[in-house]
Amino acid sequence: MSNEEIPNSTEAVSKMTLSEDTLEWPMNKVRDTFIHFFEKKHGHTFWKSSPCVPHDDPTLLFANAGMNQYKPLFLGTCDPKMEMSKLKKACNTQKCIRAGGKHNDLDDVGKDVYHHTFFEMLGNWSFGDYFKEGAITMAWQCLTEEFHLDESRLYATYFGGDDSTPCDTEARDIWLKFLPAERVLPFDAKDNFWEMGATGPCGPCTEIHYDRIGNRDASKMVNADLPDVIEIWNNVFIQFNREADGSLRNLPAQHVDTGMGFERLTSILQNKDSNYDTDIFIPIFDSIQKLTGARPYQGKVGSEDEGFVDMAYRVVADHIRTLTFAITDGAMPSNDGRGYVLRRVLRRAVRYGRQNLGADLGFFSKLVPTVVRIMGNTFPEIIENEAMVTAVIKDEEESFSRTLDKGLLKFKTMAETIGKDKVFSGEDAHFLYTSMGFPVDLTELMAEELGLTLDKKGFERKMEEEQQRSKLAHDAKTSGGSGKDMRMVAEQTSYLVSQNVCNTNDDAKYVWDQTLDDCVACALFVGRGETEDGIGFTDSISSKDGVIGIVLDKTSFYAEAGGQIYDTGIIKSSNDAAMEVHNVQSYGQYILHVGTITSGTINKNDKLVCVVDYVRRKPIASNHTMTHVLNYALKDVLVTKAPADNNNLIGSSIDQKGSNVDENKLRFDFSWNGPLTTQQLADVETICKKSIENNLPVYSYVAPLDAAKQISSLRAVFGEVYPDPVRVVAISHQTVPTILENPQDASWNEYSIEFCGGTHLSFTSQSQDFCLLQEEGIAKGIRRITAITCEDASKAIQIGQKFETRVTNAKKLQGFELEEETKSLSTELNSLSISASLKTQLREILATYGKDVVAWKKARAASQTAEVTSKVIAEAVNAPGSKVVCRVDFGVDGKVAKAVMSAFGKKVKNKAFLLVSADVKADRFMIVAYAPKGENVVDCKAWVAAASEGTGGKGGGKKDSAQYTVNGCGNIDSVLDKAGKF
Repeated sequence: MSNEEIPNSTEAVSKMTLSEDTLEWPMNKVRDTFIHFFEKKHGHTFWKSSPCVPHDDPTLLFANAGMNQYKPLFLGTCDPKMEMSKLKKACNTQKCIRAGGKHNDLDDVGKDVYHHTFFEMLGNWSFGDYFKEGAITMAWQCLTEEFHLDESRLYATYFGGDDSTPCDTEARDIWLKFLPAERVLPFDAKDNFWEMGATGPCGPCTEIHYDRIGNRDASKMVNADLPDVIEIWNNVFIQFNREADGSLRNLPAQHVDTGMGFERLTSILQNKDSNYDTDIFIPIFDSIQKLTGARPYQGKVGSEDEGFVDMAYRVVADHIRTLTFAITDGAMPSNDGRGYVLRRVLRRAVRYGRQNLGADLGFFSKLVPTVVRIMGNTFPEIIENEAMVTAVIKDEEESFSRTLDKGLLKFKTMAETIGKDKVFSGEDAHFLYTSMGFPVDLTELMAEELGLTLDKKGFERKMEEEQQRSKLAHDAKTSGGSGKDMRMVAEQTSYLVSQNVCNTNDDAKYVWDQTLDDCVACALFVGRGETEDGIGFTDSISSKDGVIGIVLDKTSFYAEAGGQIYDTGIIKSSNDAAMEVHNVQSYGQYILHVGTITSGTINKNDKLVCVVDYVRRKPIASNHTMTHVLNYALKDVLVTKAPADNNNLIGSSIDQKGSNVDENKLRFDFSWNGPLTTQQLADVETICKKSIENNLPVYSYVAPLDAAKQISSLRAVFGEVYPDPVRVVAISHQTVPTILENPQDASWNEYSIEFCGGTHLSFTSQSQDFCLLQEEGIAKGIRRITAITCEDASKAIQIGQKFETRVTNAKKLQGFELEEETKSLSTELNSLSISASLKTQLREILATYGKDVVAWKKARAASQTAEVTSKVIAEAVNAPGSKVVCRVDFGVDGKVAKAVMSAFGKKVKNKAFLLVSADVKADRFMIVAYAPKGENVVDCKAWVAAASEGTGGKGGGKKDSAQYTVNGCGNIDSVLDKAGKF
């Protein structure tokens, strides 16, 4: 069916308005009531939802809870310049996805009526403000006074305690003010104690459960995983820190983190037994039905759901929500990480839609407008990205259709090799998934159809190995490779605050070629769990402590941030103590210098000198400055000066998707659908090189965030949260204050202007040169450019120029010489680090040489065929009998031999021949025999076998033609002799 069969915007809006008129609690009213209660009645700050794709948190695939974006506050690592650091009380509705990782509901979606991969989490938070009394009281008032829930249907749980942790009697006693004792229930740590990890912030929680049926004692059904008695709100009280030895220590600042499922609450208020029966999902079901022609949704599950039609409805509706929000927030389907999860979600939905609902290819992307109409008012970002999201999903649907056939063939091959245990290996399933994009649940289904069992644990183990490799690499970096835990989290930063340790002033990181004197060693860190109290701070450090960290009151070292690698260097004292700095990390207001003591002892409060390795920093700064220029150049080439008919919906805005800058290279990831052309790469590279030639000044200025955002040509990173004030870096002839005087001036479009806290050059000419080495796709709609600057770029350009001369000179060659040189140059070119556009151009030139060689070989073969045929026919005419044996050397060329047989057969009808042709240089020869069909002159296969006997020759054939190859030209005379006597 076509798009026209889905209600247009006017029809959809009027239908939804009618729905809202007939419902006491339409979904938008539910959401607004919650926010209004906390924001207007209880003084909370409305803090909008973070993206469901946490670009700055490597520990998460997706935002899976409302608290994710507040982790810096809970951990004590929030930058004091950020607006978030000022929060005391907050509320919002958070976009969440649970599909992959620890919290994964993907495989359950569709099977029941309450699981989702995408959902909204209504939440309120306290950061050192109210605690248990305030949180529980407000939760009760919100549910009973605002939403008017029946008090007799509410149950509360609290942590009942265990051997290592006391019972939360405080929460219990507060609940007894509102509920009778039989509805205030204790549970163990599994249900009522929250921990961020094996160590770190943690605390008891209290859950509120609701009985959908009522008028009964449902206390035994709480936490029994029954759809009629469900948890609707969880309040977590973050009051402890879990130590390395398992003990608990009270946190100096205690926090509250709450979350209530929006979809569940809406179903209760609309008196529906299922989240899927509410106005959140029904409009999507209507669109699915119109697109597919399937029967209407009936809400059936299990065996009652014939053909799993209703299951397919739920899968498709849930998954289109997940993909709309995830792609909007910057994720793209791919073969790894969160992109891998999205690809699985999409293909699962497409498979259910096509197999169970009878949908046509392309139906899934047509559901995006429905999601946008339903949720765009609350989350306007999906309105802005509707066309892009639709294009990505449509492209993925088509790709899946192509991949499906390949995956089926590979699966069949793998299944045929399975032994008696009838287990389809998890490793093979992982290969199908990562290499061919094959959904694991589809692999499992097909395995079952063949009577096989999928080793799902083995598959999950392979997935965990990939995630662990990523985590270990991150941990190794922060530990300095020591194996010690050198991270400073809430426990450490809270301790430093309690000790009145001042913030680290790092303003001097922008100063070049100077030492920074009189830096005070405010704290000495040997690692979490490395001291008796477990916190990790000590008063003195020396070489025997191994990897250590120092917090200074001020520093000139750059801490890793914004894609730029950290500085290295030396920290020394006046008494000859010294530390080699290997790593620098920022933890909130503190900067930790990680390294090893090379001489002497450093004591707390010692005065130290910072000596940054500025020789190493220079190429880092060069690469960072030119990353900004590259960002500008891409926009200029692909968007600003692109053809008017450019319809690249995925990449038309060229959003930055990531960067990595160190002393060796720069790497820049950006949104664009498809590889850049050779000309586009050359144009981008030319702009970067010209910026160096033009010696543009690099200005920086700290400006108010709101004022800086008004700059018309500003390039900011999607999803990034910036401090206020913010540092603006402009590579232009005008200073930043001048730009801010008239921020909308169109002339600023000629320059690179970005928010950035990194270290940069003073002038672009200091980069010396620029070479764009590679452009590649790393995920659907995401491209990556790798480039180099300074001397490395100059060397690469020189290598490219010399190689180009060799390619040009090769044109003078002919025949075998050209063939050999083309092969050699092609192999060498693949390994060269030179300009990507030049490399492509040279490949194209070498390809034309290859065509020349093919044409030469074809002409040569024709000439050889005529010459050899002429000689063989002459021998046949003059030779007595019905067989002729001869030698004519034209190498070991099967095509020529076949052509000779054909030509001979047309002219000589009554004789057979055996021909020997040698390749003396390769020291091998070919034996070819031919006999006219129907003449019964000789059995060619037997003839060649007899002639080559004892030579080790290999080949085959039949009665009328045969061919063997023999190593060692010394056997030729013997072969000719045997052939003649046969």
